[in-house]
Amino acid sequence: MTREEKSQVIEELTAELANNANIYIADISGLNADTTSNLRRACFKANVKLAVVKNTLLEKAMEASEKDFGELPSVLKGNTSVMYSETGNVPAKLIKTFRKKAEKPLLKGAFIEEAVYIGDDQLDMLVDIKSKEELLGEIVTILQSPAKNVISALKSGGGTIAGLIKTLSEKSE
Repeated sequence: MTREEKSQVIEELTAELANNANIYIADISGLNADTTSNLRRACFKANVKLAVVKNTLLEKAMEASEKDFGELPSVLKGNTSVMYSETGNVPAKLIKTFRKKAEKPLLKGAFIEEAVYIGDDQLDMLVDIKSKEELLGEIVTILQSPAKNVISALKSGGGTIAGLIKTLSEKSE
């Protein structure tokens, strides 16, 4: 690979790092062709971009990036693949699903919404991370609950303020 080609790859990796808030670094070495194909297909379906990278080039891209990857460059040893995703927990779920049938992919580390996770032992925690959409759904549900109580109290209280107060006080007891 020429110096110009390396520079081009570093620029492309730096752009990918800048455009993605959720970055997983994994080891998929040793997977047979069929399993690798299945992993790539599952990534495509889950809207996860998977790319095999050279450690030195990814490290240079991390250095050139405006993001603080903390200790993440320390995991760049051996075979390295990068997974980019819009949703923080999707690659973790994908890795966990594949691990039911094989020992790999192994999670080396992850950069999720500016937080750094190092090691395969972080996989279960990353699976449990809620996406923004899931959190918003929970917040909306929590906020709707009191409104539903008031509406219910209005209906059962006969539509009067006195009835509403009586019904709400009975529910709080």
